[in-house]
Amino acid sequence: MKIKKLLSLALCCLMSLAAFSQTARQFTLVLSDRSSTPIVPLSENDGGIDVAMLTCYLPEMPSGRAIIDCPGGGYSHLAMSHEGHNWAQFFNAKGIAFFVLKYRMPNGDRNIPLGDAYEAFRLVRDSALVWGVNPNDLGIMGFSAGGHLASAVSTHAPFEARPNFSILFYPVISMDERQTHRGSVMGFLGEGRSDEALVREFSSNRAVRRHLTPPALVLTSNDDGTVPPVTNGIAYYSAMQMAGNDCSLYVYPTGGHGWGFRDNFAHHGQMISDLNYWLAHLKSPRADAIRVACIGNSITDGSGIYMGELNGYPAQLQRQLGDSYLVRNFGVGARTLLNKGDHPYMQEQAWRDALAFCPDVVVIKLGTNDSKPYNWQHGSEFRRDLQQMIDSLRRPYAVGLKKGTQPTKPRIFIATPIPAFKDSWGINDNTITTEIIPILQDVARKNGCSIIDLHSLFRNDDKRQMQGDGIHPTREGAGQMARIVAEAISK
Repeated sequence: MKIKKLLSLALCCLMSLAAFSQTARQFTLVLSDRSSTPIVPLSENDGGIDVAMLTCYLPEMPSGRAIIDCPGGGYSHLAMSHEGHNWAQFFNAKGIAFFVLKYRMPNGDRNIPLGDAYEAFRLVRDSALVWGVNPNDLGIMGFSAGGHLASAVSTHAPFEARPNFSILFYPVISMDERQTHRGSVMGFLGEGRSDEALVREFSSNRAVRRHLTPPALVLTSNDDGTVPPVTNGIAYYSAMQMAGNDCSLYVYPTGGHGWGFRDNFAHHGQMISDLNYWLAHLKSPRADAIRVACIGNSITDGSGIYMGELNGYPAQLQRQLGDSYLVRNFGVGARTLLNKGDHPYMQEQAWRDALAFCPDVVVIKLGTNDSKPYNWQHGSEFRRDLQQMIDSLRRPYAVGLKKGTQPTKPRIFIATPIPAFKDSWGINDNTITTEIIPILQDVARKNGCSIIDLHSLFRNDDKRQMQGDGIHPTREGAGQMARIVAEAISK
């Protein structure tokens, strides 16, 4: 009993120390193209030269979580205080490393601020070990036009420069001048604002990608007359929700635009409380977690399951395996293993992301859509395409990771398709059973991969495991898949 009391007292002391944690180090670095001027320390007020800078606030007691902040200013200037540096102590007191990005103004060239943000993410992840940062728990925060930059990074960045979460304050989201802050559109797109395709591409609500766009928190005011919330922040929340991605929304009754960390904002206390709550419930993956990539079609994706990102089989697999694993869903609906299929998986962004994830464990669950007659006419190439996928997973440096990266040797599990209980959309269970599964088994054996026989193990005896189409599992069915896969991985 005395030991328990001493442990409880020690824990309380540690929590108290964390609550009063201060900034341990503060310094500013110049960002540049890695091929030109090296990154060097510099005062942020050094002559006002037009270079990108990153001011780093490292906490005394790092939790591993970190945030890169993008102040707003309509892509014409930056509100560096109340939307930047003034937040440092708030985050450092929580053990969160905080980085304020002074990005360059685009003047019509969107690639300038995007490039600065991408470089900031690469720098922090490259320095993660030295700075006490978990590279899998690095978020982005942005205000107004900086919120647009943060959302654009969240939806457009390559995997190594993409945030793990985003916090968007009264963000510019749309690039349609009729729906948003016109000055931000002019600054970011310049003459390109008349190009409908470009406007659509960089209206971040239209760029949200299922599973690939990170969880987000949106905070805005009901009476924001500068950046209308319905066509911007709320539009982003709606797009995330429609995609099944994790997103939270707080709309305050008043406050207008641009309140940031100002304590004269009428709802400042409530906003801080909401942000604290969201951060506390945002799960932090372990830096040393075993990375698991779930590759597949709509069954992996979680099609037809409400909030598939939270309830599909990969999400339930994460809960089955626990926090010593980090499971990512790279499923894409309707995709084939066959490169000559109607929707080849290996042409998808999800495939490139899966490679860049450098997984320790891979679960490949493809073949269902390949059984459609118009796809299986190319069945003679199924073996070769599967071999290509396996070879690529064992050569991650081939997808453009930094020079010198060594090939990983992931454990590869090849899962047979679950039974097709109906011949929906031309999917043929006989083709799966007699032609596709034997190839999967043979290629697995020759490559030293493990087979997960979902086709035999998956059951629908209670009629609650499958949706009405007979192809896609329900939430309960996804749970059954997760248990089968977890058992195989854990052996």
